[in-house]
Amino acid sequence: MKKYVFLGIFLSLTLVFSSVFLSASAEDNNGGRKIVVYKSGLDEGAKDELEARVGGIKFKKLDLINARAVWFSDKAAVEKLKANPDVLRIDNDVEVFALARKNDQTGSVQAQVTPWGIDKIDAEIVWPTGNNADTIKVGIIDTGISKDHPDLKANIKGGVNTIRPQKSWNDDNGHGSHVAGIVAALNNSSGVVGAAPLADLYAIKVLNANGSGYLSDVIEGIQWAIANNMQVVNMSLGTGSNIQSMHDAVIAAKNAGVVVVAAAGNSGGSVLYPAAYPEVIAVSATDQDNQSAWFSSYGPEVDLAAPGVSIYSTYKSSNYATLSGTSMAAPHVAGAAALLLNMQVGAYDANNNGNWDPAEVQTKLQATAGDLGSDGFDNLFGHGLVNAYNATQ
Repeated sequence: MKKYVFLGIFLSLTLVFSSVFLSASAEDNNGGRKIVVYKSGLDEGAKDELEARVGGIKFKKLDLINARAVWFSDKAAVEKLKANPDVLRIDNDVEVFALARKNDQTGSVQAQVTPWGIDKIDAEIVWPTGNNADTIKVGIIDTGISKDHPDLKANIKGGVNTIRPQKSWNDDNGHGSHVAGIVAALNNSSGVVGAAPLADLYAIKVLNANGSGYLSDVIEGIQWAIANNMQVVNMSLGTGSNIQSMHDAVIAAKNAGVVVVAAAGNSGGSVLYPAAYPEVIAVSATDQDNQSAWFSSYGPEVDLAAPGVSIYSTYKSSNYATLSGTSMAAPHVAGAAALLLNMQVGAYDANNNGNWDPAEVQTKLQATAGDLGSDGFDNLFGHGLVNAYNATQ
């Protein structure tokens, strides 16, 4: 009996290592994970047939951009499918990463404090007016959210795991929970409070326990956000690769009325994607002295600045942590956007439809930001430090 048990374990391990080896070999041969974008008019059965003909294995549908995520054994298979007249293009399914620099410290529950970033953007002055962003839907496209965290649980209304759909969206990293707390930690007697403390949070898990993931999972997360009527999405993640499929997904989100906020990056250099796309509100990071964080990416793509150095917020399980990064800056803007969406559009209703559209939200946030650095727009701070109170007046 022991012999058969050992044999079973040996075969299982062989399959695991073979799978890893094949995947690595495929990447070395310019195969591996790709995003196949089709021209319109082709049904799913026909797509299955085309992919099977070259040995491709579909593992995800991306209907938002008329695409599918497919695994290929080598470059020859990719090129063969790319040559088909029904294929618009084939993009690389690149890796994306959470944009927090490090975990400065962790801690357990304590009496509630208002983190310096929430105070700096004057969010706490908005709440006494009766605006807590109640029922505004904010999707956190990240590592998930800690489902039982006492400072988040009441605001979490659902979620999805696009990496493994059969698994939970619970946060196994901590990054997503930290971001979620900056947006909407509860205004109670313990822990911290977020910029929009009654906003509805949705965990859209696209990054794994290591804080990394694939572009196709992010696109599926955006797809889910649109289908489930998110009003704001926060993406504190990025890649240096400009992939058209990602841009198409962001355009679709904005066209669907979703305010898309993203972290500029922590390289101290060029703004990463998706923040670099014009349809996204790109956010750089500042410190407590309103100086640009030394690590913050910068450039003409930056729209707004927000606190991103030593930010205290919720973390995985029931913990709290202090993190730094443009990952922390972006959710301050997402929270301010949620508060703004809870107001009448008024004079900013450029298309006279009676609702806040993403461009109108961005215009108002930029027009009411506190100017930093050079007069007017600059590459470090964009239009300035976001101010939730000014935006909601």
